[in-house]
Amino acid sequence: MTISIPSATDHVELRDAMRALCAEFDGAYWQGIDEARGYPEDFAHALTKAGWLAALIPEEYGGSGLGLVEASIIMEEINRSGGNSGAVHGQMYNMSTLLRAGSDAQKQKYLPQIAAGELRLQSMAVTEPSTGSDTTKLKTRAVKKGDTYIINGQKVWTSRLQHSDLMLVLARTTPLDEVKKKSDGLSVFLVNVEHALKNGMRVQPIRNMVNHETNTVFFDDLEVPAENLVGIEGKGFKTILEGLNAERVLIAAECIGDGRWFVEKASRYAGERVVFDRPIGQNQGIQFPIAKAHIDVEAADLMRFKAAALHDAHEPFGAEANMAKLLAADASFAAANACIQTHGGFGFAVEYDVERKFRETRLYQVAPISTNLILAYIGEHVLGMPRSY
Repeated sequence: MTISIPSATDHVELRDAMRALCAEFDGAYWQGIDEARGYPEDFAHALTKAGWLAALIPEEYGGSGLGLVEASIIMEEINRSGGNSGAVHGQMYNMSTLLRAGSDAQKQKYLPQIAAGELRLQSMAVTEPSTGSDTTKLKTRAVKKGDTYIINGQKVWTSRLQHSDLMLVLARTTPLDEVKKKSDGLSVFLVNVEHALKNGMRVQPIRNMVNHETNTVFFDDLEVPAENLVGIEGKGFKTILEGLNAERVLIAAECIGDGRWFVEKASRYAGERVVFDRPIGQNQGIQFPIAKAHIDVEAADLMRFKAAALHDAHEPFGAEANMAKLLAADASFAAANACIQTHGGFGFAVEYDVERKFRETRLYQVAPISTNLILAYIGEHVLGMPRSY
């Protein structure tokens, strides 16, 4: 099958519309949110009102019916404008899970309300304190009793939960020692957050170096209706992987947006800042790292679009999603380093925004999957080498 891969010069109208919206939320807005360790409610509302957070929802349910290509451009432009899409991107990749594995009844019940902005699906509870990236060994259990599942366990790094009405929870429905493959026996549930907070779920915020709302979550006999099972019981690992791979493509796009912001910021400053009677951008020690960062960002952009195009064509895209995420995260962090070095001491001043964006893009070396795990995946599943872990 031939896949048409878009480029950075496509979707001009979409980019222009996003840039116009993001221009209403300047650096001072994001600085204020960061200083207050707050949530960008006004920005999230503006995105929702404009329909951008419903981009992936089919038109029949009130959405825009766009693909991951377009969704990734939306995320890229937020970060390229100086914003932080980490506050809202959960609805995009969680939507991929619901769209691909959800029942018709679930889609009819929830998608129109999500598209209208009446419900938010921002949160996914997968990671646990004792297992980390070793997802198949998670300990949260869901036991079926009649027409409900009873969930017990603990999750960590569950993001945007305090600003979400619905959440996806991955839990083990069949004990690990009773399955043939360790990836079997896991199931995905759609949980009503308000109900859960009153009936067995407790949330403990995690303070972190980025202004990112994330939490430890405790489940104590939380009852979830059986109708809220997403996909097939016991096949939840594959179900959730659809969303996680989509997430990696979106994160790659965000890193590309960050990278372009850093490159543009550094290039302008290098041309304006005069030291020893010459612009510092005339010095190769300043100029070359910025140029190299630009090259790396552009290369990562190609893999981002390839992965997104494969997703939209319903073709396997796991390897491409992982490669795009690694390339883009490395490129954005290199661009961040070049930018802060170019600004010198001013790079650490809040008013320049560089230090905030530096902290935000550093996260993607670690999350949502570390660069080392991506290398392990490519080594084993693409290159056929022995499993390294």
